[in-house]
Amino acid sequence: MRDISHKQISLRSALVRGIIFCSKESIELIKSDSLPKGNLFGVARAAGFIGAKLTPQLLPHCHPVSIDSMDIKFEFLSRDLHTELYPSEVLERNGILITGEAKSIGRTGIEMEMLTAVSIAALEIYDMLKPVDSSLEISHIKLVDKKGGKSDRQRLLNEKVNCAILVCSDSTAQGTRKDESGKLVAEMLKANQASIADYKIVPDEIPLIQEQILTWIAEDIRFIFTCGGTGLGPRDNTVAALRDIIERDADGISEAMRAFGQMRTPLAMMSRSIAGSIGKTLIVALPGSVNGARESLEAILPGVFHAGKMLNGEGH
Repeated sequence: MRDISHKQISLRSALVRGIIFCSKESIELIKSDSLPKGNLFGVARAAGFIGAKLTPQLLPHCHPVSIDSMDIKFEFLSRDLHTELYPSEVLERNGILITGEAKSIGRTGIEMEMLTAVSIAALEIYDMLKPVDSSLEISHIKLVDKKGGKSDRQRLLNEKVNCAILVCSDSTAQGTRKDESGKLVAEMLKANQASIADYKIVPDEIPLIQEQILTWIAEDIRFIFTCGGTGLGPRDNTVAALRDIIERDADGISEAMRAFGQMRTPLAMMSRSIAGSIGKTLIVALPGSVNGARESLEAILPGVFHAGKMLNGEGH
């Protein structure tokens, strides 16, 4: 199965529709509750619920998800009610429209569960109608809408942002250690459609860190990511440097990074990472380790870029 452990937990939803075409006589039997196998829609709804819950057992690569909300509705196809959903040739036929909706809070979407639910509900209707109807046809099963995950990420990536990366490390500045974290940060930012305006390495000295950050702010660089100096070591000075110049704290960003990291290693609680703004620029302090930097960015990208609009006074 695909590794999804790096994904953010978010609210995800899916809307699926499908149709089972049938005869006019079947519609009348359903309305009068005269089917040989009894009430139709209650059984079909239950079958759809079971199908959604069993999806990971049917599809080998489908991850189990928590289904926090689900509903399946049935309507008879109607030109008056469904003209915005289907063309006239579909609405000329008799049939049952199946609509399934679900929500889940997790790392992966719930669309496969709802596609399965609507399919199984349609199959249950087929099974209950087949003794009286030889014209049955299952059709038009389609994911109509989904939210969360990639869908929301794409919405946040519509605008280009310019970033700068400051690696704060004595050993890297001296050339005795190769920078890997800063390069990783650059790759991850580019993958989220950000442009890298500048990248520099400085010793973990408070005046040098502050000087470079204020220079970038004067150049109107809107996002600055520091890398290193967020631990408990005697030369971890980045946090102190930032606290002296940050005008407004953004504690939610640092809390999100630590919470995300804590689910992966208990060492995340040692991080003193902070975030905040100066003018219209957001500064985020990332850990210096490769894993720490990666996990911190996984926790906040691309949502952190929305801060640009807020700093411009555009609100949420």
